Amino acid sequence: MAIGHHVCLCFWLAIAIISTTLAQPNNYIIHMDSTMMPKAFADHHSWYLATVNSALSKFRPNTTTTSSSSALSSKLIYSYTHAINGFSASLSLSELEVLKTSPGYISSVKDLPVKPDTTHSSQFLGLSSKSGAWPVADYGKDVIIGLVDTGVWPESESYSDDGMSEIPPRWKGECESGTQFNSSLCNKKLIGARFFNKGLIAQNPNLTISVNSTRDTDGHGTHTSSTAAGNYVPGASYFGYAPGTASGMAPKAHVAMYKALWEEGALSSDIVAAIEQAIIDGVDVLSLSFGRDGLALYEDPVAIATFSALEKGVFVSTSAGNEGPFFGTLHNGIPWVLTVAAATIDRDFEGTAHFGNGGSVTGLKKLKQVGKKIVVCQDRNDSLGVQVDNVNNANVSGGLFISNNTDLELFLQSSFPTIFLSPKEGEAIKDYINSNSQPTASLEFQKTLLGAKPAPVTTSYTSRGPSPSFPFTLKPDILAPGSLILAAWPQNNAVAVVNKKDLFSNFNLLSGTSMACPHAAGLAGLLKAAYPKWSPAAIRSAMMTTTDTLDNTLSPIKDIGDGYQPASPLAMGAGHVNPNKALDPGLIYDADIKDYINLLCALNYTNKQIQTITKSASNNCSTPSLDLNYPSFIAFFNANDSKPDVQTTQEFRRTVTYIGKGQSTYVASVTPLKGFEVGVVPNTLKFKKEGEKLSFVLSIKGPRRTKETVAFGYLTWAESGGKHVVRSPVVATNLSSDTVSRQS
Repeated sequence: MAIGHHVCLCFWLAIAIISTTLAQPNNYIIHMDSTMMPKAFADHHSWYLATVNSALSKFRPNTTTTSSSSALSSKLIYSYTHAINGFSASLSLSELEVLKTSPGYISSVKDLPVKPDTTHSSQFLGLSSKSGAWPVADYGKDVIIGLVDTGVWPESESYSDDGMSEIPPRWKGECESGTQFNSSLCNKKLIGARFFNKGLIAQNPNLTISVNSTRDTDGHGTHTSSTAAGNYVPGASYFGYAPGTASGMAPKAHVAMYKALWEEGALSSDIVAAIEQAIIDGVDVLSLSFGRDGLALYEDPVAIATFSALEKGVFVSTSAGNEGPFFGTLHNGIPWVLTVAAATIDRDFEGTAHFGNGGSVTGLKKLKQVGKKIVVCQDRNDSLGVQVDNVNNANVSGGLFISNNTDLELFLQSSFPTIFLSPKEGEAIKDYINSNSQPTASLEFQKTLLGAKPAPVTTSYTSRGPSPSFPFTLKPDILAPGSLILAAWPQNNAVAVVNKKDLFSNFNLLSGTSMACPHAAGLAGLLKAAYPKWSPAAIRSAMMTTTDTLDNTLSPIKDIGDGYQPASPLAMGAGHVNPNKALDPGLIYDADIKDYINLLCALNYTNKQIQTITKSASNNCSTPSLDLNYPSFIAFFNANDSKPDVQTTQEFRRTVTYIGKGQSTYVASVTPLKGFEVGVVPNTLKFKKEGEKLSFVLSIKGPRRTKETVAFGYLTWAESGGKHVVRSPVVATNLSSDTVSRQS
């Protein structure tokens, strides 16, 4: 009998758990077919309210009108009409299942969290007031750059409107007042400020938002927005390091901040609402330094919302992620956005250790502090982080760390003075210590070295392709400055703690693809100012085909994460962005909405999954093709069968548009790919007039399964007797392309 009672108890417990799960509310983003709205409704919001009410009525048949209205207001979070067609709502699984039977329902996804991808860079990129991109594009004048981020610190000098033009008449945005943020804080530089957290609050009903406004309490948004379009600020530095005049990439562009990333969290429903508002307000460029990993395009709210931005001509720059150096860790592998990897710049911050015997060594530094004891540590087996923490807790006056760690910049801001040395440099210290019974040393800081070599270098942390969500376009797209970037910072947010005291600065040094993304966004703003009618694809093409693949030693750009071997396009994309060359690319690879629809049709997606992205039920799939007119190439030779050595050929068709004057001829050349034969037909393109389009086919022949993990080279179209060189990366790989993008 006891066994029977136990079985019965377990059965009822299981029922209780299932019932609780079905009743537990969660946020969902619901996609609807807008053409199915009954004529009785005045607008989509009213229809969505009625749809939710209908689902609720199945569970609350006896509720009054007042209580029903109250329930609706707490259930419906956002109505969307631009970024997506649909709404977000807080629903139980049972309520969601009922709602799925509603007329017009297409699909739904759970509201998921996202994470951010956490001066001299303008000079390093060749931006100058004397010639090139800045004067030609008038420093981004009249362009509006929107950012979805953690907010903004409007009092920063980077948002001064000195020298700014009037707000463009097409601008429909506003500055929203809130906690510690008055609308009067906006000006001709910071022209928009809105905040979105209804989804976050709905998911966490007991949550209290500490600063319920666009004011930045984190620092990430202030840093990224000033990187993209901050005004000139003379005398900027980080405690004497990186001194000079700080400015964004497009210093005369206007800034609009959409706060959807909070200290308390960040949800997709709020981010979609922010992107929707940015589209409505009229931004020209969007910078998105966050992402999620491994979502199919039709499940990714950012992919869906940015498709709508694309339709409105908005250029979108995104971060690749900070999960490197492993392959397949990249996020935002969306074929209609720019995906940006992170590189170093030619600036080092140095400290010098002087020894009692007169010798010295120089290495990367930390903050300055005076004390008596200096600890020397040898990093073994990636123990640097533990060593730094232990020395920090010991309250010593300084540390010398001998390490070949590839992410040293992640340790450069802490509470005690430190110098990082390579194993070779560390030998001098160990020899001195071993030969003296009472070794002494002093540390000297505040040295900023410009012109450091080699630079740029691809960082170890930047995420690598292929994209797990969509591998059929080569990602990332480009490399941009992302390590130890100096930019504006909230004045009440400590940048470091020394001797248990907070240190504050108007500028901070941060690293990550979050910092690379706004560099590219600002540079896209310059191109938008110079060529207002160019499509987002044309701007992306100009940036990609004019990149630098050599560093400042004229050697191939290296990859820290691959032992300083030449960086592959799966790490750095087409190369390091060059804004001056991008202004005059010669040829562009353009694409329109139809091209992207053909791409979606070629995937194993259902009609409803495609409709979720395009917001249209009448997608023409008569010419499906994975061969998007993209300025890069990736081929997968990863057949898993009994004949891996049998030769096969993959072909890519591309069309380029001539944007020069008069007649011109371009001749193709391809650098060899190890183990493959690459051909181009035709290998000569003769253009007669500006705007003419000509096509070619690139073929890659190799074994069905290559032994090379990654083989890469470049297709180059060089102008005969001219200056234009149009370069595209070519990759052949045995990495898997069987990802979520092929799931249905």
